[in-house]
Amino acid sequence: MLIWIDLANSPHVPFFRALKSEFEGRGAEVRVTARDFAQTVELARDAGLDAVVIGGFGGRAIAGKAGNLIGRAARLARWARGQRFDLAVSHNSYAQVAAARALSIRSVTLMDYEHQPANHLAFRLASRVVVPRAFPEDALRRYGARSGKVRRYDGTKEDVYLADFAPDPRFAETLRELGIEESDVLVVARPPARDALYHRFDNELFFELLSRLTSREGVKTILLPRSHAEYSDFAARAKETNMILPRRALDGANLVAAADLVISAGGTMNREAAVLGVPAATIYAGRWAAIDEELIREGRLKRIASREDLDNLKIEKKPGLRLRHALKVRSEVADLILGD
Repeated sequence: MLIWIDLANSPHVPFFRALKSEFEGRGAEVRVTARDFAQTVELARDAGLDAVVIGGFGGRAIAGKAGNLIGRAARLARWARGQRFDLAVSHNSYAQVAAARALSIRSVTLMDYEHQPANHLAFRLASRVVVPRAFPEDALRRYGARSGKVRRYDGTKEDVYLADFAPDPRFAETLRELGIEESDVLVVARPPARDALYHRFDNELFFELLSRLTSREGVKTILLPRSHAEYSDFAARAKETNMILPRRALDGANLVAAADLVISAGGTMNREAAVLGVPAATIYAGRWAAIDEELIREGRLKRIASREDLDNLKIEKKPGLRLRHALKVRSEVADLILGD
């Protein structure tokens, strides 16, 4: 079987690195494309994924996103034509799903957020839709995923690549190079996805939290901007504070594992922390995913929705990791992707 994986965003890299190994272990050949967006290409190269870079960021405006999607789908189709792919796989790469449909290639899309408007496109065009068990049934129907094409798995997409995670002791040296000592309370923060279709608003609570963190003695905050423009904006704020803006992509799993607290206005990094048993808080101001509500009920994720929540947030050294070890999720997801 010849499989085509497309990486459209940074979180797709560790997810598909794990699945690529799973596919190859079952005798498949895998080829990878990537979109030049956020740190996707850099992370793919660091992960040893020999990705062909096709297309980039279409801007924040909806019209620009639509034009970029159409243009990238056309470029992907030109690249894929004649390669005789048996299967195209992505985590809601709309351009790949459209290109695969145009070339009559069977496609599988995975998704874990039910409030993404572009699910309308991916779910209708894909041959199969794979979602966590917590994904609401009514959202699947609303976005056009008929029951016959839907498959569900237990756990989260982060379990796919973190279930067998072991921290790299050498990562402590990377932290020291950034000015972080073992005695420091390390907070890892990620700002809102302001350029995403599902997040068309500002999140002032996040910036208030950041101000509190970066002026607190004994606390070091690593901020992970989502774009080069965002990096420049935060660089001005970082002067004379304890905010650290890494100049290169860091190993995400080891960074989360090293943190004493993870705070994100998005989803993936918080769920990574939940899987690894690292204290995590979400300050997301949009519509909540069912999978995150489940993690809150399990006590693995806290919600920050008010200034009172900020006041009550514990910022201290963590006792240790509490890995979930959901080891069967990777093979289960691979089965759902490859099965008839």
